[in-house]
Amino acid sequence: MPASKSASKPLRYRPETRLVHAGQIRSELGETSETLFLTQGFVYDTAEECAARFKGEEPGFVYARFSNPTVAMFEQRMAAFEGAEAARATASGMAAVTAAMMGQLRAGDHVVAAKALFGSCRWVIEELLPRFGVASTLVDGLDLDQWRQAVRANTKSFFLESPTNPTLEIIDIAAVAEIAHEAGATLVVDNVFATPLWQSPLALGADCVVYSATKHIDGQGRCLGGVILASEAFIQQHIHMFLRQTGPSLSPFNAWVLLKGLETLHLRVRRQTDTAAAVSVALVEHPKVTRLIYPGRPDHPQAAVAAKQMRGGSTLVAFEVKGDQAATFRFLNALRLVAITNNLGDAKSLITHPATTTHQRLKPQERAELGINDSLVRFSAGLEHPDDVVEDLLGALDAV
Repeated sequence: MPASKSASKPLRYRPETRLVHAGQIRSELGETSETLFLTQGFVYDTAEECAARFKGEEPGFVYARFSNPTVAMFEQRMAAFEGAEAARATASGMAAVTAAMMGQLRAGDHVVAAKALFGSCRWVIEELLPRFGVASTLVDGLDLDQWRQAVRANTKSFFLESPTNPTLEIIDIAAVAEIAHEAGATLVVDNVFATPLWQSPLALGADCVVYSATKHIDGQGRCLGGVILASEAFIQQHIHMFLRQTGPSLSPFNAWVLLKGLETLHLRVRRQTDTAAAVSVALVEHPKVTRLIYPGRPDHPQAAVAAKQMRGGSTLVAFEVKGDQAATFRFLNALRLVAITNNLGDAKSLITHPATTTHQRLKPQERAELGINDSLVRFSAGLEHPDDVVEDLLGALDAV
C-alpha cells in the first residue's frame, strides 16, 4: 500500500498540517479517513517472503504485537509533528515511560531523576528499577548542582517532567541535558503537561521524549495510549526490541482514535491554554486562594526558564484553597461544571486533589517537600466557554 502524497515529505509542511496528513497510508480504495486495520497477523505470498520479513531483510508488517499499519500511521504522524526521527507507540503513557527507561538500562546502572514526578513515574524510578539492579537518586530538579552532584560513574540516564505534576515547576531542560551528556548519560523527558505544541524537548537537547497520549493527544477521554520519540538510533538500540519482546502494544483501534485526536490537537490546546490563563487571572488575587501557579504568568517562580523553552503557558493551573482538606473538599464538591477526576487534557474541564489521588502513595513529608499539601488542587482546562468555567470556580470558592 503506497503512502499518500501528503505524507511523502511531511517536514515541508507546517506543524498543523502535519497533524492532519503526516504518515497516512491509503489502501487501493483511496479512503479519505485513515483505515482501521483490525488484524493480529499478516499473510505472505511465499515462505521466502515470510522469512525475509522476520529477519528484517524486507520491509513490511509481521505481527500486530510488533507493528500494525494503523499504529504505524500514528507513530509517523507523531514523529513528524515532534520533529523526531522515529517513534514507537505503547498501550499507555506509563508503558512508554517504563519502556523508555528499562529499554536502555541494565543491572548495575544508575538513574538520576527529579523528585517532582507523577506518582506512577516515581514508583518506576524508586521501586521498579531497583528490583532489577538499577540504582536511582532523586534530586530537586530546579537545582542544577544537585543533578551534577548525583552523577556516578555508572549513571546512564536522567529522567524529568517539565512542567512538573502537579505543582507546575519548570525545569531547565537544556541545562539538564548538558549535564547528562557531560556524564555520558541520556535524558528522557515526560512532556505531557507542555504538550508537543508548546515545548520541544528534543530540540532542547533531550535524547527521548515520552507522552501519555491518553491526555491531550486523545483529548476527549476515550482511550489509553502512549508514545516514545527519539532518534532512529535510540529507538533501535533501546526501544524496538524491548517493545517487540515484552508486548505493551497499542491497539489499532486506539491508534485510530489518537490519529483523529491529533487532527484537532493544536486547536484544542490553544483554546485550553487561553482558558487556563483566564482562570489564573480570575483566581490569583481571590481571598480564598492562598497560592496560584501557572507557567504563563510573569510571577511564576521559573518564568524566565518558561519563556526560554516554552512557546505557550499550559492547559493546567495549580492553586491552594484557603483552609484545610475539609475546606478544599467543600470547594471541590460545590463545583457543578468542572468535574472531579484524576485525568487531564480533556475537552471537559477537570480538577484533581493530588494529595489523595495521583500522589497519595507518597509519605506526608515527601508530599510536603514537593509542595503538595492538603489544600492544593490541579485544574485542567477544557473547551467550555472560559466565562462559564471561571464562574463555576468562583461559585465553588464561596462554599469554602
